[in-house]
Amino acid sequence: MTRYWRKLGQLYTPKPSGRHPKLISHAANPLPVHMEGDVYRIFFSGRDELNRSSVGAVDVDIAQRKVINEHHAPFFEHGPIGSFFSDGVSIGNCYEADGAQYMLFMGWQNPIDGHWRGDIGRLIVTQQFTLELDSPEPFLGSNTIDPISLSYPWVLGRPSGGFHMWYGSTLTWDAGNGEMLHVIQHASSDDGSNWNRTGLAVPYELGRAQAFSRPTVVMNDCGNFEMWFSYRSGAGEKYRIGHAQSMDGKKWELDLNSAWIDVSSSGWDSEMIEYPFAFHHSGALYMLYNGNGYGKTGFGLAVRDEC
Repeated sequence: MTRYWRKLGQLYTPKPSGRHPKLISHAANPLPVHMEGDVYRIFFSGRDELNRSSVGAVDVDIAQRKVINEHHAPFFEHGPIGSFFSDGVSIGNCYEADGAQYMLFMGWQNPIDGHWRGDIGRLIVTQQFTLELDSPEPFLGSNTIDPISLSYPWVLGRPSGGFHMWYGSTLTWDAGNGEMLHVIQHASSDDGSNWNRTGLAVPYELGRAQAFSRPTVVMNDCGNFEMWFSYRSGAGEKYRIGHAQSMDGKKWELDLNSAWIDVSSSGWDSEMIEYPFAFHHSGALYMLYNGNGYGKTGFGLAVRDEC
């Protein structure tokens, strides 16, 4: 039995005019939060004229594949100069712990005299589906395991209790072929707030898959873990969506040929596909993802079918 992703089309495209100055372009890193019935608030990272990202949202009826409300103002803006998210906010996913719902994000810093880098922060998702900063300090920052830059966290509850986290970590800005080595690491937690970093989760291959971003993880019918992520080879190709699988969530097998989703022959996602987000709804597994221009053409929806 083969499971493949059937594309359902472009779901949301940012309008070229009348936009909030913090959301004038892009709708990257789509993240759905269930509101009621078939309706989700899909948060995304939009950009201002200086390419600094803030968090916007649209409310979408998944069954009808229709935007029913486009929010003009951002739900959360990038931070002031000197903050760990001064140059952008790229969202990961949500999880619940201690009676609260949290959203994790990558906070961008782009210093004038240095290389851009990131740390992981945490937002609180209120009962009104708005966002509040949990702390002005990074939730997860650089250390000896992650010495350079962190990105795109994804948290999933463990069946036995506690949590897994998978996140991006830069090991070097140039692996010898002009492309960074940015891998997916693993961490675990009993309470969702204090994390034990365990190191490399998904194996990389220089020249084939070495620049990873935004893992999205679900458990399949057999109780194993499946992951999709963006990746680049280092040979000049733009982002594609890859796949990995694991029995315990810690050690993964790279399985790029089983992603079963690729660029289209033409249109909004014909050059690149990236930043996947997989989620279950009404017995089906859906994927939100971005296309050309790192989210400049908005995001689309796919559903997994079997044949």
